Amino acid sequence: MDQLTQHIPTLPDGLLDAARAATDLPAGARLVVAMSGGVDSTVTAGLLAAAGYEVIGITLKLADDAHMAKKRDACCTGRDLMDARLAARRLGIRHHVMNLKEAFHRDVMQPFADAYVEGRTPIPCVDCNRTVKFSHLLAKARALGAAALVTGHYAEIRRLRRGEERRGLFTPRDMARDQSYFLYATTQQQLDYLRFPLARLEKPQVRRIAAAMGLEEVARKHDSQDICFVPREGYRDVVRRLRPEAHAPGDIVHVDGRLLGRHEGVAHFTIGQRRGLGVSVGAPLYVVDIDAAARRVIVGPKEALARRRIMLESVNWLGEEPLPESEDAALPLHVKIRSTRPAAPARVWREGAGREVHVLLDAPEYGVSPGQACVFYAHAGSGARVFGGGVIKRSQAA
Repeated sequence: MDQLTQHIPTLPDGLLDAARAATDLPAGARLVVAMSGGVDSTVTAGLLAAAGYEVIGITLKLADDAHMAKKRDACCTGRDLMDARLAARRLGIRHHVMNLKEAFHRDVMQPFADAYVEGRTPIPCVDCNRTVKFSHLLAKARALGAAALVTGHYAEIRRLRRGEERRGLFTPRDMARDQSYFLYATTQQQLDYLRFPLARLEKPQVRRIAAAMGLEEVARKHDSQDICFVPREGYRDVVRRLRPEAHAPGDIVHVDGRLLGRHEGVAHFTIGQRRGLGVSVGAPLYVVDIDAAARRVIVGPKEALARRRIMLESVNWLGEEPLPESEDAALPLHVKIRSTRPAAPARVWREGAGREVHVLLDAPEYGVSPGQACVFYAHAGSGARVFGGGVIKRSQAA
């Protein structure tokens, strides 16, 4: 710890107290930190070690490097594993590598390819959080006797009421880094065990903290921006390797019924896509629907994308009271249909016990794609409670 503790005076005042408050556990508690090798998880481990916790870093081995992205903004490569190991050594904490290649292939990569075969647009980061990280890794943390599993996610977990253990998920201070959309499937039991200490920090501040800890190389490291197992050539190569039938040719059809051309597989298209369609009618065209069974891609003008009613499946609800079961009693919330979209006003209800969850947007959204997530928020912006969400099953034209 000597190399770390000598840098503590250069950290912002109150930073360690804030880390303790976010962790909400007594000093000396054992914590497992998921260390990806990036700046966020490394700073998380360093702050908690400096704050007096017993920190164990665990890095996940998720796939063979031959199948991982070889580019500077990708994560989960062999380079990251070595970076995490070196950082742990410099921070003076224990470090382990956990091989989850089989689970990652089964629970993340295979469903990713399957979705494109079915004409859906998947979100593998949600599946990775839900299964690999917050199931397998969380179980390992419990087996090690840790009081919590800690990650460098930009989201906040805090007690819903003083004196109670039930915790809620909230959006972070830095909304430009908000990762709550990818965490909607986290169960209540998982939330109560997880901690995200970076919730009230901004990325430039995190990089400065890394540098102050003597981890200049990590401080300069590029952010992970792409899906970790997608190669430089793009996601289609992954789909072709795992599900080659997604590249069977078919028709491109206009919403008015005209046959406009042929395509080389539904895996090449997502709802809302405009570029690379290979057909033209003298006006902008967008992918409006994908009929995977018939291998048809339906295109049309932007207005044909407008949707107000969305039906969800595999819903994870994090509210204290169950969702209302009629449209008349619908709950007013804000929802996101893509991670890059702002949360928009909507009403949410369940169509009878155990049936689909329906979302009625106040204003139409464009590019609502089956397979993506629709996430529920108390309001838009920072500090909003996340009430869960579900997978978009289908939608109706506005």
